[in-house]
Parts: sequence; structure tokens; C-alpha cells
Amino acid sequence: MVVTRPDDAPSDLGLPDLLHSLPCVIVAVERSPDQAPALADVTTEDGVASLDDILSTVERNPVAAMSLVLRLREASTTIGRGLVAESAVYSLLLSGDEFRAWRASRPVRRGRPDMGSAVFVERNGNRLDLVLNRPQVRNALSRDMRDALLEGLTLAMSDSSITEVVLRGQGESFCSGGDLDEFATFTDPASAHIVRLITSIGRAIGIVGPRLVAHVHGPCAGSGVELPAFASQVEARSTFSARLPEVSMGLIPGAGGTVSITRRIGRHRMALLALSGASINADIALRWGLVDRIVG
Repeated sequence: MVVTRPDDAPSDLGLPDLLHSLPCVIVAVERSPDQAPALADVTTEDGVASLDDILSTVERNPVAAMSLVLRLREASTTIGRGLVAESAVYSLLLSGDEFRAWRASRPVRRGRPDMGSAVFVERNGNRLDLVLNRPQVRNALSRDMRDALLEGLTLAMSDSSITEVVLRGQGESFCSGGDLDEFATFTDPASAHIVRLITSIGRAIGIVGPRLVAHVHGPCAGSGVELPAFASQVEARSTFSARLPEVSMGLIPGAGGTVSITRRIGRHRMALLALSGASINADIALRWGLVDRIVG
């Protein structure tokens, strides 16, 4: 890892092109994201995360951390290309030692049946409501929920008379992220890569475009932050908080976050969230641009 400070000259970083391709994390401290050297991968920020927070994550899961910054250095010009690149990296990490160690440390729980449909899909005139409905697990994103959500989004994509799509969640949280008990149930990471692209909720939200508004609330993590960031408008309650824990699991965000969140807050702050595992509240999310409005 390379650490730069305000009095470091650009030449102190060595050969720029070489560093750009090397698997190392370049941290700029005591600088705002706007003042960070072009080659910096992440900047510390008071009130969010410190250098020690970043060091702790990088030391525990260096492969995932370096994979994240290498992915973020390559800014994709389209959502589609970004999703392909992210999924390829994520799939490789699923077969890595860091993720296997995390999976072994967390036994898979069984027998948590859903209460009815995982997603309520309701049309009222020109409006379509998509409501995540697994409140007993804070709307953790399962395969059933993914498929039902894609079905609703497909309806919106295919019917131009639907002029308003509202995405929200039941219970105390919009979405707590992917259902951890379903992680690594694919035995073939290459096949998982293809399935992830075919069933991309983020791409579907991007296609629906300005017709979709996401309403987020409560503690949200992983895909619960990544997916609403694809929406053209994100409205948050004051209870909202955002966290990206994937690197601590030996992975990178895999629901499109390296695309959606980066487009909203920039790659330095995206890396700060993912490398520190820090949680930010609704006020910081609004200041950064992760959400567009706080609605009470």
C-alpha cells in the first residue's frame, strides 16, 4: 500500500503508468476527494473513516481490496460494460481463499420461510409499485426476491404507459443486502458470472430510467445501497444509513455498486466506503450525492 500526504510531490509516487497497473492501494490522507492526486485510489475523510480503518481492511483481505481499486481505476463509459467488468472480478473472488475463509466462519442458516411473495407488484393506473417484502430478514435480497423484482421491472420496461415506478421496502430497512445464506451456492464461478449478468437488477433499473424513484430507509448494506443508486431519483428517510461490507468478506460489491455508486459519489468515496466498511448516515449520503433528497 502507498500512502501520500499533502506535502508529497507527484514524482514521489514513482512511475504513474506502472502504479496504475500494479495491484496496490494508493491512499491520500488529509486531502478532500477533489484535491487527491490523480493516481490515488482512496482518500480518508473526517467523520467517516481513517487511515487505520482502511489499513485494517486491506491487511485482512488484501486480494479483495486490490481487486476493488483495480476495478475502480478503469472507469467504464456505459452501465453495461461496467457490469461485465464488475461481475468478472466478483466471480473470480468467489473462488478465492479470502471468501472461502469468510464463508467457513459463518455457518449457513436454514429454514427461514418467506411470508408470502418476496416482492409485492401492484399497478394503479400509470403507477407501478414494487415493494420488497422480506421484513423478517430486513429485506435481504434472495434469489426469489431478485426474480420477482426483475419480473416487475420487466413489466415496466415493456409497457410505456407505466409512467411512474416506485421501489421501496417493507419493515425497518429498505434492504440489508444480499441474503448471506445464499452466498457461494454456485459451484461454478464462471456460470455464476453469466447468471449474474442475465439477471442484473441494476441494468433493469437503468433501462427503466427516469420513471423510477427509489425510497430508502433504515440500515442498508451491499445491494441495498448499490441497486437504488441506479435510480434517477433516490429519496431517503432520516433513518437511512449506507454500508458496503463486501471487501471484509473477501469480495467486491457485486450488485453493480462499482458502477452505480461510483457514478453518484466518485471513485475515491466509493473506495472509502468499501475499504473501510464504514456506515454513513442520511445527511452525509445527501452531501455526497448518494441520495437526492431526505423526506422526513
